[in-house]
Amino acid sequence: MKLQRIVVGLSGGVDSAVTAHLLKQQGHEVVAIFMKNWEDDDGSEFCASNIDFIDAAAVADVLDIQIEHVNFAADYKDRVFADFLREYRVGRTPNPDVLCNAEIKFKAFLDHAMRLGAEKIATGHYARVREKAGAHELLKGLDPLKDQSYFLHRLNQAQLSKTLFPVGELPKTEVRRIAEDIGLPNAKKKDSTGICFIGERPFREFLNRYLANTPGPIEDDRGRVIGEHVGLSFYTLGQRKGIGIGGLRDVGAARGGNEHTPWFVARKDMARNTLYAVQGHDHPWLLSSQLSASDVSWVAGRAPQAGLLAAKSRYRQQDAAAHFKSADAGAGAGTGADTDAGAFNLNFPSPQWAVTPGQSAVVYDGEVCLGGGVIQ
Repeated sequence: MKLQRIVVGLSGGVDSAVTAHLLKQQGHEVVAIFMKNWEDDDGSEFCASNIDFIDAAAVADVLDIQIEHVNFAADYKDRVFADFLREYRVGRTPNPDVLCNAEIKFKAFLDHAMRLGAEKIATGHYARVREKAGAHELLKGLDPLKDQSYFLHRLNQAQLSKTLFPVGELPKTEVRRIAEDIGLPNAKKKDSTGICFIGERPFREFLNRYLANTPGPIEDDRGRVIGEHVGLSFYTLGQRKGIGIGGLRDVGAARGGNEHTPWFVARKDMARNTLYAVQGHDHPWLLSSQLSASDVSWVAGRAPQAGLLAAKSRYRQQDAAAHFKSADAGAGAGTGADTDAGAFNLNFPSPQWAVTPGQSAVVYDGEVCLGGGVIQ
């Protein structure tokens, strides 16, 4: 393997720390960058950016590599957060981590690394890149519980050709073991959860700062009012907790249901400002046999052929068999364009649960992530 100058995105977590170690061990010249993407409330208990940088700097010290602190907060606000709020305002549930990868980690960060003379960048994502017949494929990480290809599906050929994912070849348990063996200070640090810039804070409280909330009725599948919502933007399909349907034993009993059967958010009617909730995880309103997606991005630069593939309509989901068909056959095909305004349809032999507008539908052929789009 040719030795190269590689810039690693060091986040303060164990995955990126082991990434840097593995590359240095292979003899590469490794430089680290810490990306700061959010600064609206640096002083708050929920913003871990300063703690993460201290952890990243401690890792760089142990590994004896340089680290640079780079502020991408303005890029993040323009390219990711503005879109995030736009989607919520129209009642959809966006996935900002997908956009953050496409616009910040593999665009703004990549550009910055190239200016530093890097030949490649590397991150601690659980995914893999394979070169085949002159093209680059995005593959699932080998640890099925940690695979992050879903969040990376908007990466294109130019980005993948410059990217390495060393921990994508390893199970998480092995990554932790390596970190302990070499004495990394963050070896036992727990994985971050939630959306990158929101951290562990109460989500509704965070959104409240940015979105107007217009309360309205919550209705059941018979059109009966069973409660009041605080604003449609604050709910997502399939949501079970925090709906605010209290004291509904009488409703459950009256409709012949079980008074203890949980309620789930099933639909939103933006025109009527009405939220619909239903009882039971497998209620028909929560199941979908098809979906359409737009704002499409294909790793290979063109849509796959129509046929039976696999797909995920949310991250924490098993791959589901799906009949794929591009809604505008030929759009982007063979043009080398990585993203087009095109669309595609998926039909599922087994209905999928809580397919949510604004989330990503990601298409797979075995272990190969082909790309995807935003569910409409």
